[in-house]
Amino acid sequence: MNARPKILFYVQHLLGIGHLMRAGTLARALEAGGFDTLLVSGGTPVPGFDASPARFEQLSPTRATDKFFKVLVDENDNQIDDDWKAGRRDRLLDLYVRETPDILLIEMYPFGRRQMRFEIEPLLEAANNQGGRRPLIVSSVRDILVEPDKPGRVDEMVERVRRYFDLVLIHGDPEFIAFDETFPRMSEIADLSSYTGYVVDPPMVRTTRGAGAGEVIVSTGGGAVSDDMLEAAIGARARSLQSEIRWRVLIGHNLPEDAFAAYRDNAPHGVVVERSRPDFRQLLANCRLSISQGGYNTVMEVLAARTPAVCIPYAGGLESEQTLRCRLLAAGGAMEIVEQGSVDAAHVAAAVDRALSAGPAPVSGLDLGGAENSCSVLKAALDRHIGAPTAADSPEMLVNPDNRSG
Repeated sequence: MNARPKILFYVQHLLGIGHLMRAGTLARALEAGGFDTLLVSGGTPVPGFDASPARFEQLSPTRATDKFFKVLVDENDNQIDDDWKAGRRDRLLDLYVRETPDILLIEMYPFGRRQMRFEIEPLLEAANNQGGRRPLIVSSVRDILVEPDKPGRVDEMVERVRRYFDLVLIHGDPEFIAFDETFPRMSEIADLSSYTGYVVDPPMVRTTRGAGAGEVIVSTGGGAVSDDMLEAAIGARARSLQSEIRWRVLIGHNLPEDAFAAYRDNAPHGVVVERSRPDFRQLLANCRLSISQGGYNTVMEVLAARTPAVCIPYAGGLESEQTLRCRLLAAGGAMEIVEQGSVDAAHVAAAVDRALSAGPAPVSGLDLGGAENSCSVLKAALDRHIGAPTAADSPEMLVNPDNRSG
């Protein structure tokens, strides 16, 4: 094994950018923790995204056309076909052969990203069936899953974990919400699973004169499904007790340029509309209050910065993850929530005023050390994996996948 164990880390974002951003945070931590890390992304490139010092490889990008994730298109908005899939699969397999990783880390699968099984499963088969010692094979999954859209999906998840994986990293804190709250068959994979805490970059130092100081920061993540939130948040300024300060609205690059330009050009006095900025964490540390959709990454950054916050969770399609997480945090006093059905300027303004009247955001008590903890768990699991017999040493392991280490 190399002095620095090699990780090939696969991630695919389809609509928002949260999966990629969390993978970037984790990749940077893995690199700092002594791993030689290659992050491989199959989603649309995100301006300003930087995984360094980890290495980065961009596959031919694909994205979902709507909130139901049924239709995937390429960078020219053509629906992907079998030839496109074969090309991406072969490119991914070539990267695997080139890297010869000690750890193969797959983000979300098999708990999601079923649309990408045309390339993920050949990759997993190649890793499991290679000669000599195969890599440690790990799934990286967030704290909360959405409800499966069809019967049998959970059966499939359990079967794929048992067939392919040595370890499941659950990026959450069971004292806040246990994985079995949204994955009821957790007991069937518990022996392969490890909670890491929440993955989040360290908070920036708050400054009183830097970017965003004293402002209300409205952020949309990728921006693809943000219209209702944007209209309500922009309209809330005039109704809020914070109507005399600047509100800065950051819109992700997944919102088409013409729609972005309309928001920017029609913004009322006191509201600045910009594309998302690479200094977002500094803005978040400096601002008076955050308004966001409540995605995993932004919520954890808010908690790390102890910034007062209003969450307007996205709940389109089958999505329930953001709503559940924000409800739990709101119940603990960590933020205010405006739920679907109440997303208008009046409700957002009232939530802003409540959040600020409550004073500084309380310490959440959540384990926010997920990035560093993931490094420790992976090092220990890799040590066990290296010390275990290979398939060549123990032919029984070829026919009984549950005998694998990890």
